Amino acid sequence: MPDQLDQPLPKNRARWLRWTHPSRTSRSDTSGRVAEAIARFSGTPTFLIWLTAFVAVWMAWNSWGPEEMRFDKAELGFTALTLMLSLQASYSAPLILLAQNRQDDRDRVTAEQDRQRAERNLEDTEYLTREIASLRLAMNDVATRDFVRSELRDLLSEILAEEQRTREEISELAEEAEEPREARGPAAPGRRAGSIGPGGRGE
Repeated sequence: MPDQLDQPLPKNRARWLRWTHPSRTSRSDTSGRVAEAIARFSGTPTFLIWLTAFVAVWMAWNSWGPEEMRFDKAELGFTALTLMLSLQASYSAPLILLAQNRQDDRDRVTAEQDRQRAERNLEDTEYLTREIASLRLAMNDVATRDFVRSELRDLLSEILAEEQRTREEISELAEEAEEPREARGPAAPGRRAGSIGPGGRGE
């Protein structure tokens, strides 16, 4: 037996157990559905028409039908019909109350689901609001096109100024290098070509 605990029940046995030992919840649901169906049908025009026709036929048969085939004497006030209508009324009230209780339960569940849905929607709305606010703050920190243009313009002006200063420094250095050369002047011709001595050789 312990070795078979992990084995599924046969289909026939499972179906037999389900019908012979139904759970309390399933039985309550079944009886509630039946009661609600009866209560709903009791409040329809069809039920009123059928009930009126039944009472009319009952009273007509027991009033004008054959004497030996009458089963509910009109002289006694239709005792059987009165009893049947009393039983029908006594059963209709609890069935209607049961149907109303089931409807109240459904309304309660629906209201709870609506409340949870509203809470989720509120949480989603708050989350989206926070995300939009953070996105706006991030967009404020992002450099705009005009800001980038102004920064590039300032950087270009700094580069041009630095280039101008570099050219001025180079020109100043070139002028300083030319001044000593002009101060020395051109070299003497004798010294440049070399003087010729008495022996015909240059000094």
